[in-house]
Parts: sequence; C-alpha cells; structure tokens
Amino acid sequence: MELFTLVFLGQPMWMWLGFIGLVALLLAFDLGVLHRDGHEIEVRESLLLSGFYITLGLAFGGFVWWQLGAQPGVEYLTAFVVEKSLAMDNVFVIAMIFGYLAIPRHLQHRVLFWGILGVIVLRAVMIGFGATLVSEFGWLLYVFAAFLIFTGVRMLMGGHGETDLSKNPVLNFMKKRFRVSEQLHGDRFFVQQADPKTGRIHRYMTPLFLALVMIEIADVIFAVDSVPAVFAITTDPYIVYTSNIFAILGLRALYFALAAVIHRFAYLKHALAVLLVFIGSKIFVSDLMGWDKFPAEWSLGVTFAILAAGIGYSLWRTVEKN
Repeated sequence: MELFTLVFLGQPMWMWLGFIGLVALLLAFDLGVLHRDGHEIEVRESLLLSGFYITLGLAFGGFVWWQLGAQPGVEYLTAFVVEKSLAMDNVFVIAMIFGYLAIPRHLQHRVLFWGILGVIVLRAVMIGFGATLVSEFGWLLYVFAAFLIFTGVRMLMGGHGETDLSKNPVLNFMKKRFRVSEQLHGDRFFVQQADPKTGRIHRYMTPLFLALVMIEIADVIFAVDSVPAVFAITTDPYIVYTSNIFAILGLRALYFALAAVIHRFAYLKHALAVLLVFIGSKIFVSDLMGWDKFPAEWSLGVTFAILAAGIGYSLWRTVEKN
C-alpha cells in the first residue's frame, strides 16, 4: 500500500497508475473488441469514437478538478484543448504519409493504433525530461515561451509549407539501407520474401512499417511544439502528460472523419500559429503585470476564441470558394 501513496513527479503514485491502467484498458478494448477484424472505419463510426474520447478526456478533467482543485482543473482543460487543436495539425501530415505510401483505409487504423503506443512512451520520456529541466532551471520556461512565439510567427509567415515526401531524408535512408518490399502484404509490417537478384530469402519491411516510422517521427516533430506549449500553461507533469495522451487517443478516431474534409480547415494552421504566439507571450505578460500566473480562465477563454475564429473563417472561406 505504501507504493500507492508515494509521490511521483508531484502527484501520488495511485493517480499515475490509475491513468496508465485506464489507457491500457482503452487500447485493449479498441484493438481487441472494436477493431479486431481490421475493417475500414467509416465517418459515422469515426465521429462516434471521437465523441467518446473527447467526453472521456473532459470527464478526466472533472476528476482532476475534484482531486487537485479548480486551478489545476482549468489548466488541464486548457491544456487538453490546446493539445487537441495542435494534434489536429498532425492530421494533415498523417493523411499525406498514407497517401504517398498508398496505405488503404482498412489498414490505416492498425498503423495508428501501434503508433499511439510509441507516442505514449515518447511523450512520457519528453515530458519527464522537460519537467526535470524546468524544476532545476526555471528560466527554461522563458526559452520555451520564446520558442513558441518564434514558431507561431514562422507559421504565420509561411514557414511550414508543403512537404515533398519523395525528398524526405528518413524515408530515403530507410529505402536505401534496408530491404523494403514494393507491395503491401496485408496488415503485416514485415514479410519474408526472395531477393530478386540472388533468390535468397530475406526479411523485408513493408510500406505499412514505413508509414508507422514516418508517423512516429512526425509526432516527435509536433511534440517539439506541443510539449513546450503545455509547459507554458502548467508545469505539473501529471496534467501535461494526461492532457497530451487524452488528446492523442481521440486523434486516431477523429482522423478518419477529418481526412475526408481536410480542405475545409485550410486556415486552421493560421489560428494555431496565433495560439502558439499567445501561449508563449503569457509568461512575459504575467511578469509585466506582476502576476504569479496568467489567469487560467482567461487563458481558456482566449484559446477557445482563437480556435473558434480559425475554424469559422476556414469553413466560411471554403464554402465561398466552392
């Protein structure tokens, strides 16, 4: 029983174990019950699953509010909304990867499912490392804030243009250094087949595995923006990690609905850029105003306003063009 009462990264161990157990149950239910037949996910199912994960993420925010207090509860909700919004930008990249590697829709869930397992581990390492650095060197928060402002301004100025995957160095390196099959082999990541030159049997990666690697790398790149963004909202590792994971869990479900209408959110990236600038500037504004912290309820309100404006403007402009 002493294990459960130990404090780990600022919170009791039972809260960490409870969260990890919940995520494990969700993943087991997802793969073992909902998608064990590997069927193609339709838009209706995608929306229902996404609604379920969003509801669960918000309900967990209620638990944080009840267990830790109103301020952490609002911080969790703000972090969840920010992470969910930034994760949506990942949909654009995921759709591009699947399109370039010609991954059919009925196999995409398998890639995303195993991808989330890697994300859970990678985000834990990055957040744990970040939390340790912030606790030792408080000035790093100002570095994170300045980086977010720089990233947001660069996005507004068109610094994130279209990506040509045919020139991606990681993808080209893997194709040159490893044996990669030209064709898909069902839902398999690796396959045994004969070398066309020697006739000897070797293990080959399939395009499905290449897609998994590329999506994991994409998440690491996006985490460079999203993790500092949440640390600018709260330095509690528990809130940072749980909001990250709940946002990403629902992204897999939401992807299948958003992928079909991605063009309708053409201006969402501009809203996300403004959001990054706002989040980064909060620390400097708080210092100028003499506040201990930027008011959490103000932060949540401004976040909703920026995202609502970006989504509304995107829908209006795309309808106008059509």
